[in-house]
Amino acid sequence: MRNDVSRLKEIYGITPGLATILMGENRSSNLYVKLIHKVCKRVGIYSEHYTLSENDTEGELIDLIHSLNRNDTLHGILVQFPLPEHIDERKIMQILSPAKDVDGFHPLNLGKMLIGIEDIVPCAPHAVIKVLEKYDVDVCGKNVVVVGHSNGVGKPTAALLLNRNATVTMCHVYTKDLKKYTKEADILVTATGVKNLIKGNMVKEGAVVLDVGGDVDFENVSPKASLITPVPGGIGPITVSLLLEHTTRLAGRKEEYISK
Repeated sequence: MRNDVSRLKEIYGITPGLATILMGENRSSNLYVKLIHKVCKRVGIYSEHYTLSENDTEGELIDLIHSLNRNDTLHGILVQFPLPEHIDERKIMQILSPAKDVDGFHPLNLGKMLIGIEDIVPCAPHAVIKVLEKYDVDVCGKNVVVVGHSNGVGKPTAALLLNRNATVTMCHVYTKDLKKYTKEADILVTATGVKNLIKGNMVKEGAVVLDVGGDVDFENVSPKASLITPVPGGIGPITVSLLLEHTTRLAGRKEEYISK
């Protein structure tokens, strides 16, 4: 990535720029954003961070996003979710410029992904795919269970797996008899944020287990899994790397937005 950043600077005179927005107090989100800016500094990406309080209005957040959309020094904008309850997250996703939507949440980018055009896709689901590719896990025809149906992780993860011809079952914390589904999974992806939701007796021998949300009882599941990602240190760092890769890609585009 550092080489791509250097090439943009030397050939085109462009320094990739990323803005992050954090609204309210969330320890995990705060740590994640700090890691993003630390890595930005390491690889030569310019970054700005904006903090709003939990009591700030939706209008104030929207005004900030509009100003960042118009800022030519910034090529990517990350609005860190979750947002406070009085903020309509779906509205925020739509206001963000698709040309700067570094985490692939804008309906245009999500829609492209659903029809198999994977341009800028959500980073955590993208990280799941990267891990599967890295370890040569063939998903075609496999029984894959995704636990968690969020717009940011669960749903796009399912879409990316369907694009690769996996047989996908979607579950969530409200699914009745969750074990019945997870026990049949060749590949299990979890993203609910519920600690120890997935226990050892819920996973079959030899399953691939990808923990995005810190949901897996690692000590009891890992002996049964053929591959398992830890938390922290698993999907998270890859997600950050992809976020900065997306920023660099967006910085290299001459046009306002190019459909691919």
